[in-house]
Amino acid sequence: MHMRTKALVLRETAYKESDKILTLLTQEAGKLTASARGCRKKGSAIAAGSQLLVWSDLVLYEYQGRWSVQEAAVEREFRGMRRDLVKLALGCYCGEVTELLAVEGVPNQGLLSLLLNALHALDKLDRPPALVKAAFELRALCLAGYGPLLDGCAVCGREPPEEPRFHLREGVLHCAPCRGEVGDGISMPVGEGTLAAMRHIVYGDPKRLYSFRLTGPALERLSAAAEAFAAAQLERGFRTLDFYKSLQPPEMPSK
Repeated sequence: MHMRTKALVLRETAYKESDKILTLLTQEAGKLTASARGCRKKGSAIAAGSQLLVWSDLVLYEYQGRWSVQEAAVEREFRGMRRDLVKLALGCYCGEVTELLAVEGVPNQGLLSLLLNALHALDKLDRPPALVKAAFELRALCLAGYGPLLDGCAVCGREPPEEPRFHLREGVLHCAPCRGEVGDGISMPVGEGTLAAMRHIVYGDPKRLYSFRLTGPALERLSAAAEAFAAAQLERGFRTLDFYKSLQPPEMPSK
């Protein structure tokens, strides 16, 4: 059985002397595993399309329940992202999150589009990596069924909440004075600008996901809240996130 599909490489693992085992996110069949035989040989016709985070037009062949890459025509390599180690590390983190959330053999155009848009933002758009990261995290969680509720205080209904805080485990907003009514767990402060950005990400048009700008402390709060929320909901860490964070400049000591 042959299948022609566009796909993004989410993971690559060296195998034998010249092969790779690829985890792909395809348009037609969702996440699947395929072997790329001989792709590490010099001059291989499928070498470029078997690289991590490369978007290609593939011809796959299935035999006895196993897929292999027969042809690969690269459509986009996101070269601007690859020239920046911080952006490349962040792209790898987005890919690792996507691999976790995608279901084997189930098409998920929303998740595929989200990841491609994140890679495009890192490649071409003038946006801080922290903004791209936060937008991807929150939107990915929404697509996976973990979307937060950001319509006022979850306890008293006040809009906007008084000194708004975001509860990580419950995924809701609440007023600072209502903290005792939300339950155990961590709540993080979010200011007006941060809250507006979170609402844009969660409720806005996905095609305009990166159409906002945020800087300074407001962006720092957004980044911290999105990352902590993802960790609380997914209940696991990511080695690519650890690497990305290791590349960040150290904080200046306070005077």
